[in-house]
Amino acid sequence: MTPRPQTTRHRIVGVVTEPHAQIAFVDTPGLHRAASRALNKAMNRTAAAALDDADLVVLVVEAGQWTAEDELVLERIVRGARAVLAVANKIDRVRPRERLLPYLAELAARHPFLAIVPVSALKEENIEDLRRTIAAQLPVSPALFPDGELTDRDLKFRIGEMIREKLTLELNQEVPYGIAVEVERLAEEDGQLAVDAAIWVDRDGQKPIVIGAGGARLKRVGRSARLALNGILGRRLHLNLWVKVRENWADNARALKELGVE
Repeated sequence: MTPRPQTTRHRIVGVVTEPHAQIAFVDTPGLHRAASRALNKAMNRTAAAALDDADLVVLVVEAGQWTAEDELVLERIVRGARAVLAVANKIDRVRPRERLLPYLAELAARHPFLAIVPVSALKEENIEDLRRTIAAQLPVSPALFPDGELTDRDLKFRIGEMIREKLTLELNQEVPYGIAVEVERLAEEDGQLAVDAAIWVDRDGQKPIVIGAGGARLKRVGRSARLALNGILGRRLHLNLWVKVRENWADNARALKELGVE
């Protein structure tokens, strides 16, 4: 995850198992009003399919704001007649705090939400209340995932997304959206996990930007990703990165399927 828009490209499930409930959170790409490229259209389809499959939709907005994108998502939820609750995040940024209650009242007037929960994900404020509120709205059923399972995504995917996160944070504003990461090899070697990954760009001119002068940028990205993965996986990891060109992959349906975007 990064502060940049359009970072999420896939449907990703994160599982929380508690004594009284199991919640499968489905994170999706944002809905794009202007979906000109095949990549954007694929992301819209992924988000729409997840909305249709969910037992409950959690609409997360930034406290104190209501954007055109928020309106687009709410319109899609209403058309699908989905059960929805609203979460106003970043309440720690609302100053003065007295502004929060009028904003929540305005939010309640936009739609008959099942509940509206103000939270601060950064400060972990009201997160337990959000979990309880979500669990109370879920249908009764057997657990869908075994105890201890945190996501439906495999190790290759998680490694590739960590590399792409570090690339997105490192690169200029216009470059990250033409980049994909493909883990080509994963193997045990000399007591550590060896990873070969290709960074795909969609224009020749992007390749030197990703590599940087004397390879410095690519080395920084590799080191940052490796250290983060070492911490997450709890083991040593050797990471090899290559930058490759695949012209206009973001407009190529076959390339999107091969790279796991759709």
